[in-house]
Amino acid sequence: MLKFHLSLNVSNLPKAVAFLEGVLGVPAAKQRADYAKFELDSPPLVLSLEPRSPSAYGSLNHIGFRFPDAQSLVDAQGRLESAGVSTQREEGVECCYARQTKFWVHDLDQRLWEFYTLDEDLDHRGAGQSLEEMVGAEAAAATLNQAEPVVWEHRMHQPFVPLPSSCDAVRLRGTFNVPVSNEVMRTQLAQAFDALRPGGQIAVHVLTAEEPVTGELHLPGPAAYVKYAPVRTELLAAMEEAGFVDLQLSTFRPGACFEHEGLPLRETQIIGYHPVEVSPDSCTVIFKGPFQSVTDDEGNEWRRGEPVSTSRSRWQSLQNSSVADLFVMLPESAPVSHCGI
Repeated sequence: MLKFHLSLNVSNLPKAVAFLEGVLGVPAAKQRADYAKFELDSPPLVLSLEPRSPSAYGSLNHIGFRFPDAQSLVDAQGRLESAGVSTQREEGVECCYARQTKFWVHDLDQRLWEFYTLDEDLDHRGAGQSLEEMVGAEAAAATLNQAEPVVWEHRMHQPFVPLPSSCDAVRLRGTFNVPVSNEVMRTQLAQAFDALRPGGQIAVHVLTAEEPVTGELHLPGPAAYVKYAPVRTELLAAMEEAGFVDLQLSTFRPGACFEHEGLPLRETQIIGYHPVEVSPDSCTVIFKGPFQSVTDDEGNEWRRGEPVSTSRSRWQSLQNSSVADLFVMLPESAPVSHCGI
């Protein structure tokens, strides 16, 4: 069977495998410390996972097709060559715990496409497209030895115990849906900020109100535990005051979950980050729009279409945010490439 092939870079291989087993409803067909693969017949898909940082290398590793036999692979290569597409063939290469015959092509946007047949499975990864080949021996060793991310979570009515140092993420679920003063809220947010490493993420998941709530809340079902709803703007201001940057309402809908004395209460999740350490290296970044200009939490003004010199750490923060597609970095020397026109 001809199958589509998709290879993804993932930050945590075991967790990615566990997630996809739930999504796809099948166990991984192959799983090693540095590689995993799923085989689906409906749809016909070969999905492989590489322990390679998406933030550094992007989420997509490569795409392509797995052919059922050598002749169909030869026919496909001949068709592409006849169409003027240059190919690079590899015979009997060992990679991804298998021996394969393949060829590679780049599309107009320099994405890598792999066309291959599976000759046999192997008990070793092989030198072809090994993790060491892709990212270097030192980075590969660091990836394989990477510790599990440190995530600290607090839920409503739990004691706000001292946080561990150097957390990768802090999750506050319903923390501010119990009666607390603004002073206590600011203190807890400050403790979360101090516990996060540079670049670490905070996620605050609560019911919020548009203005101060008066009277006691009596909500139905599981929400009966909610006894307080902070004003959304005050919560955002407290997070800014604590030092978090790049705040965004990752969950916020026009409809309300509940109503109290005519006041709508909305499910709200706010994502924010501990600022990263400023890199001494700079790069040129352009804001593509659609607004005439925007100002980020560091005070940088981005005017549509105008180049701005910024630190590479700021560029990386933009790339990790939900507005990544609105910005583009200009290389120091731009090679001439296909423009798609």
